[in-house]
Amino acid sequence: MSEGQKHLLIVDDENALREAIAERLADHGFIVEQAASGEQALQRLADFAFDILITDLRLPGIDGRKVIDAALERYPEIIPIVITGYGTVKDAVEAIKQGAADFITKPFQFDALLHVLRSALEQRRLKSENAYLRSQLEARYRIDGLVGQSRVMRDLLQLLETVAATSSTVLITGETGTGKELAARAIHHNSPRRANRFVAINCSAIPETLLEAELFGHVRGAFTGAVGTRQGRLEQAHKGTLFLDEIGTMSPGLQAKLLRVLQEREFERVGDSHTIKIDVRVIAATHSDLARMVAEGTFREDLFYRLNVIPVQLPPLRERREDIPLLVQHFLQKLAAEAGRGAVTISQDALRRLMAHTWPGNIRQLENACERALAFSQGRSQIDVHDLTADIQNQPAPVDSSDVWFPDDGLDFERYIEGVELSLIRRSLERTQGNKRQAAKLLNLKRTTLIEKLKRLEPHAALPKLP
Repeated sequence: MSEGQKHLLIVDDENALREAIAERLADHGFIVEQAASGEQALQRLADFAFDILITDLRLPGIDGRKVIDAALERYPEIIPIVITGYGTVKDAVEAIKQGAADFITKPFQFDALLHVLRSALEQRRLKSENAYLRSQLEARYRIDGLVGQSRVMRDLLQLLETVAATSSTVLITGETGTGKELAARAIHHNSPRRANRFVAINCSAIPETLLEAELFGHVRGAFTGAVGTRQGRLEQAHKGTLFLDEIGTMSPGLQAKLLRVLQEREFERVGDSHTIKIDVRVIAATHSDLARMVAEGTFREDLFYRLNVIPVQLPPLRERREDIPLLVQHFLQKLAAEAGRGAVTISQDALRRLMAHTWPGNIRQLENACERALAFSQGRSQIDVHDLTADIQNQPAPVDSSDVWFPDDGLDFERYIEGVELSLIRRSLERTQGNKRQAAKLLNLKRTTLIEKLKRLEPHAALPKLP
């Protein structure tokens, strides 16, 4: 684990005790968040990569054991410490077997908790060179490379399993890098056609003049350079699945020929009049808005409806940040094995930076970032912040809105956001001793923008002070 302040989550339904412990720990340099139940703890763990988890075993609803399970599955490097009011040997043994670093029984002195906490941190530091992944990604969270346990991913995996059992045409949409081909392969490998071929073709990567021959095949002499008869991708995928990536780039003429294949289940090779019957499932994918292209007249409406029998929308990574820890584990495990290295972990601080990034390139970009970090780790068993690219290193910590209080009649959203803006501006000016140019640089704003915001939010302020 990296040095510096540690982020700690304490879970206990005894409010007075929990708040007192949190206050004392904060005095000793820990950054502390609280949860009064197992359900609240799971939400906090989904939103943030804590270094330490302190939890009571006996909680209303979801108990402490399940909280530890969820924490270790998501963050193998987290340090769980158990509080138990029973103090039995059985409780202690079970907690340690489950992955807890240590335990402490109620009632206890704060110094005893602090000793347990510091001992656990020291043990983890000493073991870091031989660290290994303490939890495997469970099968229910994966389907042929698709990894995630967020609500949106669980719904997607369930949809893919349902779709796989059919032979219907599927249209997969989503931003670049979201894993459209992985989703298509998942459908094929979980379908009755799994024993036959999965054939993929990227329509945007092949020149229009060659795409028809690549898709349908050709006979000898069909065009210059056609020195022999050749099967196309359609024939290769007979009884299996044909994946057409970036279908939105296909020319109108080729769209018409593909429509006939979908309607009649037959085609002719280029330069031939012999009709070939075909049994193939078509899965198409695109990052384009095909409905808009239909309205603009650049994509055939009848083909769109033939392809869009079962639509599957893949979410961008920024909408499922809670899956990033699982994805990072998956990529590091795979990349380390390919490189012939032992198990590699990642520090919580580095993981927090990855979770705060926007990932415009989605999962593909995250995998590339993991590969780069692994290379820069130079054989170390743990990746740290300095192994990441500069733009990721400079990511601000994610904003935690879980403590926002919602009154019965609702909060004033605009006013609340203005308050957050003003607080950030005040803090930046405090950090720079009132230098507006440097404060604007900290906030990645223009100086004039900062001044205008300050005038709007606090028109009578001189030098803003910390709230």
